[in-house]
Amino acid sequence: MRRTAIRLRLAGALAAVLVAGGIATGPAAQAGEEHGKEPTLADLAQRHGRYFGSATDNPELVDSPYKALLGSEFDQITPGNGMKWYATEPQQGVFDFSKGDEIVNLARANRQKVRGHTLVWHSQLPGWLTGREWTAPELRAVLKRHVQAEVRHYRGKVFAWDVVNEAFNEDGTYRESVFYKTLGPGYIADALRWAHQADPRVKLYLNDYNIEGIGPKSDAYYKLAKELKADGVPLHGIGLQAHLALQYGYPTTLEDNLRRFSRLGLDTSLTEVDVRMILPATEEKLAQQAEWYRDLTEACLAVRRCVGVTLWDYTDKYSWIPAFFPGQGAALPWDEQLRPKPAYFALREALGAK
Repeated sequence: MRRTAIRLRLAGALAAVLVAGGIATGPAAQAGEEHGKEPTLADLAQRHGRYFGSATDNPELVDSPYKALLGSEFDQITPGNGMKWYATEPQQGVFDFSKGDEIVNLARANRQKVRGHTLVWHSQLPGWLTGREWTAPELRAVLKRHVQAEVRHYRGKVFAWDVVNEAFNEDGTYRESVFYKTLGPGYIADALRWAHQADPRVKLYLNDYNIEGIGPKSDAYYKLAKELKADGVPLHGIGLQAHLALQYGYPTTLEDNLRRFSRLGLDTSLTEVDVRMILPATEEKLAQQAEWYRDLTEACLAVRRCVGVTLWDYTDKYSWIPAFFPGQGAALPWDEQLRPKPAYFALREALGAK
């Protein structure tokens, strides 16, 4: 009964928005808030001591309506690509932080906090790194220099770092990245220690997809986190990307999983949230998607050490899904015209909007 009622309310709310031609964004929305109008997702999340954020990417920032909504609805942003290794060290020892700096400066102007993403990842590496063989001492020196240079550059400007991204396979074995093959599993602890040396105050995370529910991959992170904590390695949190797909089912053990990491003394966050579907989108699929957005937000709110939720960009206009999963999409709470979908109203309901 509850879900039927929610669907009716979401459908009614969406119809009202479409009839009205959209919701106020940017300065108009901020002015409305001052006059007692609808609070933003960030406003609602802050009432629970959480943040509500969105990823963004540099090419999108020339889109003024998009940029206005990004600045008014969210209190946290994550650079989608501008802080990755290929962008920040395109030539060995030559650093370029301009893309990340642009987003940090935007966040400062909007009084938003920034999540650093990502220091060590097997993908989007520069050719100079992937195009040759390294000895362990050589690669260890390269990795240390990169981690510490970037963390020092953004010291005091980001609140958290995804230090190591996607370190495990689906079965819980280590991913055969250049770092693992050359340095062994100890590269993870080393990267965390080096990052902590460069900025002792920033929160350090491991981050991955398909670890929302309890299973072999999330078990591997739980085991690793327990070992790292026992060894005194500076690990502060686990990022659960939450790239979900309707056709694969909802991770029903999400809340239990968040709780077990919190019992290790770790924060958690949902870092890259989207919920894709096989196209075309239908009213039924959008309603199911809305339920999932509501459920994952409620799971985070139910666990004290789940500190926030970040959408992997907020609009279908800039979603990564269609390019990587042909025939799939419609994954985000705003459509390609920046109009809110049922998922947006479900998020508001989960966060306690009246």
